Amino acid sequence: MNAGNAATHAPDLFGLPTPALILDLDVLENNLRAMQERTDALGVRLRPHVKTHKCVEIAELQRSRGATGIAVSTLAEARVFAEAGFDDILWAFPLNLSRIDEAAALSRRIELGVTVDSLTAVEALEAAGTPFSVWLEIDCGYGRSGVPYDGGRVVEIARRISRAGRLALGGCLTHAGHTYGADSPSAIAALAEEERRAMVETGRALRAAGLEPGVLSLGSTPGMSRVATLEGIDEARPGNYALYDYTQTRLGSCAVSDCAVTVLATVVSARDGSNGAIADCGALALSKDVGPDDPPHYGRLFRDASRGAPGGALGGAPGGALSDHRVTSVSQEHGRLSGRFAVGEKVRVLPNHACLTVAHFDHFEVVRGRRVVDRWKIRRTRD
Repeated sequence: MNAGNAATHAPDLFGLPTPALILDLDVLENNLRAMQERTDALGVRLRPHVKTHKCVEIAELQRSRGATGIAVSTLAEARVFAEAGFDDILWAFPLNLSRIDEAAALSRRIELGVTVDSLTAVEALEAAGTPFSVWLEIDCGYGRSGVPYDGGRVVEIARRISRAGRLALGGCLTHAGHTYGADSPSAIAALAEEERRAMVETGRALRAAGLEPGVLSLGSTPGMSRVATLEGIDEARPGNYALYDYTQTRLGSCAVSDCAVTVLATVVSARDGSNGAIADCGALALSKDVGPDDPPHYGRLFRDASRGAPGGALGGAPGGALSDHRVTSVSQEHGRLSGRFAVGEKVRVLPNHACLTVAHFDHFEVVRGRRVVDRWKIRRTRD
């Protein structure tokens, strides 16, 4: 999907070859400003999770607005952003023991936090003989990974870290991923409060045992949209907020007008008399995330592709730009659309899950209104 400079070859977004990943710069900038203001008001630092966008330019915008450090999912992401000048990086994923040597090499260059939730991982880090900033993952109720906050294992593992000569407890982190399954804004708020309370209790338990917990870190985009207070917390790590997506609109985290990323696609097949068509927005553009609706689908279409950009010069009323048409099924390159369309017609799709959609593209086509102003690389580096 790489070509020359988009702003030179296709100044109007409808001249772009498709499928194209469109990033509305006006909307992005507003999202970054709003979250920075929210974390400032809540009294915590913002450490954005960059796995959503995997883009140095976006991370630099986040940093310029006040973000402190970043979180990543992979060592490859950590290396890319370290090379771009980011020197406070949290690898917010349980330590993969087969990558300790690589983590050690990077840790000697920058402040790299590594995440653990077992004594085995701590012992492996100690055996490596390299100083590490170790972060203890806490399970606040999500049940995916981490040490349950209300058990004795938290103190046991933290004490083991403190006794290791070359290791230091950099902090404790958690993620309330179960906010994505909440059925109402009030339920999200309740889970976000449970997440906060779990981390406060973790800090209290460690201090009672004579241990300093380090940074207390939490955050999900839905939780940050509803949490009432973050008293006792040091930092938040939302990621999706930079771009948002259809799922976030259904959770109430944002309006459609806040969604900064869409997929521009072209109808390539439409049988006569058929209520449906095929566009070039298959699984390799939209992913296979079926989203929150019943029946499931792979993305919602805007009423008019020329007016589909959520916000900016092309925006309609918040939440009012979506049509009833959906991408009802996908194969590798094919996306089946509901409704009648003509061959060659352009459609604009709001993806269910921005993080997965972004991971399928090499770059963003950056626009203000219909004008393509830049092309930003997506660092799809694999470990």
